[in-house]
Amino acid sequence: MRKILIVGGGYAGFYTAKKLQKHLARNEAQVTIVDPLPYMTYQPFLPEIAAGNIDPRHALVSHRRHLKKTTVITAKVSNVDHANKKVTITPALGEPWEVEYDTLVMTAGAVTRTFPIPGVADQAIGLKNIEEAMAIRDRVADAFAKASNLPPGPQRDRLLTFVVVGGGFAGIELFGEVRSFASALLRQYPNLTIDDTHFHLIEAMGRIMPEVSHKTSLWVIKNLEQRAAKVHLDTQLASAVDGIIELSTGETFESDTIMWTAGVMANPVVRNTDLPLEERGRIRVQADLRVIDDTGIVPDAWACGDVAAVPDLVPNQGVGGFTVPNAQHAVRQGKLLAKNLVADIRGEKPAEYRHKNQGAVAGIGLYYGVFQNGPIAFKGFIAWVMHRGYHGLAMPMWERKVRIFGNYVINFLTRRDTVGIPARDTPRAGFAEFAARPKV
Repeated sequence: MRKILIVGGGYAGFYTAKKLQKHLARNEAQVTIVDPLPYMTYQPFLPEIAAGNIDPRHALVSHRRHLKKTTVITAKVSNVDHANKKVTITPALGEPWEVEYDTLVMTAGAVTRTFPIPGVADQAIGLKNIEEAMAIRDRVADAFAKASNLPPGPQRDRLLTFVVVGGGFAGIELFGEVRSFASALLRQYPNLTIDDTHFHLIEAMGRIMPEVSHKTSLWVIKNLEQRAAKVHLDTQLASAVDGIIELSTGETFESDTIMWTAGVMANPVVRNTDLPLEERGRIRVQADLRVIDDTGIVPDAWACGDVAAVPDLVPNQGVGGFTVPNAQHAVRQGKLLAKNLVADIRGEKPAEYRHKNQGAVAGIGLYYGVFQNGPIAFKGFIAWVMHRGYHGLAMPMWERKVRIFGNYVINFLTRRDTVGIPARDTPRAGFAEFAARPKV
């Protein structure tokens, strides 16, 4: 049997393995997937997790539960030697080992991209994984609990000042959802008002959400400003040292909660491979998702998703001629890669990746959303319903869809869960404080 090795278990990797299970005949190939995490994260739900709308576990899909015909290895791939068709696997515990393969599929995804701005590496938190979304929720809830015990002044202002850097879809959704979460928390603190909170979104470009029309983006800004949230356009973050925010406009304020959503880059694991990369560090592929170099197709190597530079064959789409790194493309490319790989095994011709734009939909807080598909745009409540319906149905596996919609129903009946768990990162603190120790 051909040994197929999939590096990365995110959208693209999970769907590639899932569809290979469906399309491959018995004993036609052996599929192995390697990822440091035992689950796939449905990242469009991260802003809602940060706002307490969704139970964090419900946005995760277990590899082992749903890829039963696939060998799952929970570890890192630290090196890829495609010339000799070997990878080095490094587990969290134990010694690294090598695995041989016949066909390589690179779907390692992307990581948060930052810039060398003073203080960002030490003070900011991203929104790329479930732990970050949970931490944002806990920080915001804890900030209100602490601020409620303080008199008006700089210390309370710092606690109740929340900053998001990046005005793309992820940034705007996070900004709107956290603003909505804060409104829910204010109901529980009668000594605090909306005027005591300060929300700032910092965007270096002259507009937000390039996936929607300029008119729609202006509506989003107006909606956020009506909810006491300020959007800074044509503004760069100059420094965040010790939580002191300095903007390129000269404005300065302090914040304990700085959230970074200003872009992604290909997973650095690609630097430890002998696969050809393009100028942005992504793996070079042609439209059928086979890896290519200057001489042509690299045999037995495939890639898709955020880690790959996939040509966008649809006119006036993509950036620089390539598909943008988002969930829509990763899912579709993963499904196509599985079909193409099966076709290649059976001596058939792989198909090129072409997509039909289904539009862009975003939730910006409870009962607020936007949808854009060409000239058609919906705003407000109806777009918010479309956002929840689309992503609820797009969530992989029916048992996960049921849990997500269950969250929505429960929240509608009982309101969202606003409890934060600020001590989550130090679970042993209470035990260690009072634990009896041997006398010296």
